[in-house]
This record gives sequence, C-alpha cells and structure tokens, in this order.
Amino acid sequence: MFNKLIVVINGKGGTGKDTLCNSMEEKYKIMNISAIEPIKDIARQHGWNGEKDDKSRRFLAELKRAFVNYNDLPTAYLKNKTDEFMEGDAEILFVHIREADQIEQYKQAISPNKCITLLVKRDAVDNRPLYGNSADDDVNNYEYDFSFENNLPIAESTAEFCRFLENI
Repeated sequence: MFNKLIVVINGKGGTGKDTLCNSMEEKYKIMNISAIEPIKDIARQHGWNGEKDDKSRRFLAELKRAFVNYNDLPTAYLKNKTDEFMEGDAEILFVHIREADQIEQYKQAISPNKCITLLVKRDAVDNRPLYGNSADDDVNNYEYDFSFENNLPIAESTAEFCRFLENI
C-alpha cells in the first residue's frame, strides 16, 4: 500500500476516531498520537482524573491553548513523535489535533506535503449541541483533504475505513 502515511485526524468527541485508528492495527503497523497528551499528563499531576465530560474537555482545551501560547508544547511533542515514526517501522501515523491553527502549525513543522488531513463525522455526534469549548465546537472550521462518514456498525465501518485509506 504505502511506506509511510501521516494522517492528521479530527472530529468531534464520540465520532469513533480512536476505534477507527486502532482497527488499522489488524493490517498495518500504526502509531497513534495526540496533541493533547502532554497536556493530559500535566493535568493528571494536578487533579484531573481522566474524565471526558464537558467541564473536563473545556479545562483541557484551555490548558492546551495556554501552552500553545507560551511555548507551543503540543507541536513540539508531535514533531518529536513524528520523528520517531519516520525512523521506526510503523506504516501509518495518526495525529489527533482539534484546532485549525494547530493543524497548520503541525503541517508546517513536518512539511505540508508529508501528511493528509481527515475529518471523521458521525450523524449522532455532529448533531449534538455544542460542547462549550473551541477545540470540540470548531472542528468543522478547517478545510480537510478528506472526510469519512462513520455511521455504520463497527465491523462494517472499520472495514470501510481500511478501504478508504487504501484508496487515498
């Protein structure tokens, strides 16, 4: 299929991004990273227990924005992990980034022609009221290279996702 593919993947919480990415492990060597990981590590050290409720999502989004403005920790983390991917044997790198400006910063950091951007959509989630934070609420405010509709049952959806990636 390909030697190395970097996919910046986005979508509102609950669209099935992680399930789709993890399903590719059956066929390909993948690496799955997220711009929020170093922020979650910091938040855990100070009382956040891993909740995914609206209050926690807003807290993480605001903490991430503070670090982006201070020293761009998320992009530095992603760049380091991308370098590991390029040197390793994984074939697909899924990079989870929510904010449009952060997607662009990442693309510039690794060279824009080295990755594709993908929006995962799911009707039940996309029709949900706002989450109350820009990271979740503004995922559609970016011009993605591709979009994937994730409305089928899991087994069908993951098979369709595999075919989708192979056709890119």
